[in-house]
Amino acid sequence: MSAQNSAGIQTLLDAEREAQKIVQQAREYRTKRIRDAKAEAQKEIEEYKNQKEEEFKKFEAEHSSGFKKDEEDANKEAEAKLAEIKDAGNKKGDKVVEDLIYAMVNVNPEVPDKIVSKS
Repeated sequence: MSAQNSAGIQTLLDAEREAQKIVQQAREYRTKRIRDAKAEAQKEIEEYKNQKEEEFKKFEAEHSSGFKKDEEDANKEAEAKLAEIKDAGNKKGDKVVEDLIYAMVNVNPEVPDKIVSKS
């Protein structure tokens, strides 16, 4: 009976080893599939990102041309106003300086009405 028990135990041990090999292979396969899935997901993310960047560049190119024209128009208008201000400064600058000097030299102090009425 001990020979039969020994053979049965050996069979069980062999079956356990075989089961461990199967479990180990399944773990390795699962690990490999997870790595593959991550790599595939990363590739899809990169493709999606590139696609969206292209769409954004296309959108930006279509819509930014109007902004450039508006910016150029605003710059031309600002240059015209600046030239107008410089021209006015050249024409009336001497008169403004004269008026400022006159106002500083010829001071006419006056008592405010509130102070005069209190007295």
